[in-house]
Amino acid sequence: MLKKRITANLVVKNGIVVQSIGFRKYLPVGKPAIAIEYLNQWGIDEIILTDISASARGNGPDFDMIKKATQKCFVPLTIGGGITHVNHIKELMHCGADKIALNQAALYKTELVTEAANIFGNQCVVVSIDGIKTPDGYRVYDYLQKKITTHEPGSFARLTEEAGSGEILINSVDRDGSYLGYDLDLVNQVCAHVRIPVIACGGAKNATHMIDVLKHTNASAASAGNFFHFTEHSVNITKAQIQKELDVRLETHANYAENSWDNHMRLVKKGDEVLEHMLYVHIEKELI
Repeated sequence: MLKKRITANLVVKNGIVVQSIGFRKYLPVGKPAIAIEYLNQWGIDEIILTDISASARGNGPDFDMIKKATQKCFVPLTIGGGITHVNHIKELMHCGADKIALNQAALYKTELVTEAANIFGNQCVVVSIDGIKTPDGYRVYDYLQKKITTHEPGSFARLTEEAGSGEILINSVDRDGSYLGYDLDLVNQVCAHVRIPVIACGGAKNATHMIDVLKHTNASAASAGNFFHFTEHSVNITKAQIQKELDVRLETHANYAENSWDNHMRLVKKGDEVLEHMLYVHIEKELI
């Protein structure tokens, strides 16, 4: 069985990584290249970088920003935002992208999903779906026009799979930035409709939420953005917690497997004798 993946979701607005809250409020975090560099060092499995302002500008992806960002990336990188034709995808691949994510194009130009899959292979094509809960059930949300579409996320995911998508990123609008945990019903609905890998996103506060979504849905990966930004070694700590219940990769020198945590999943201080011993432990610099 494949190991579960932990991915970071970097939302970029006007060239700056932001903390997204409910698809309405965006708080600045920092430069994409710096965020990517630290996530690499902390042991993230994959990174998804989505430029939410690219489609609004209408002039395609910000290739200069992406080139600078990819220089710091040594894990699989998915780039989304502003992609409207195959030439954009070709240029993104030259910039260092391993996959591309289609959101607006998947909604209104589904043939691009097929064209991209035919040229680059469906393993390179991720369809990003924003799901929102309504009185009539879940629907796909158009973040650019700020409107709820008639599409149901599960059936729409199946439609894009048939068109050539190799992976689905399902993001909960309601849970975005809420720290309330993933919307398991939304994720399960999408997983039930497709045979391709599904990445769950939206609402993660700590490892407990990631364990929940990976144990109680068929998602192959759990993604988070906001809570990874503000804690050093947050990826390593999260993976150490998850590994106690699920099979994930731990590949960095910084290892928290022997640590314990409180009810809020925060590290508990080790005893003074342990800390004193650690002062004299030599750790080689990690080479990536």
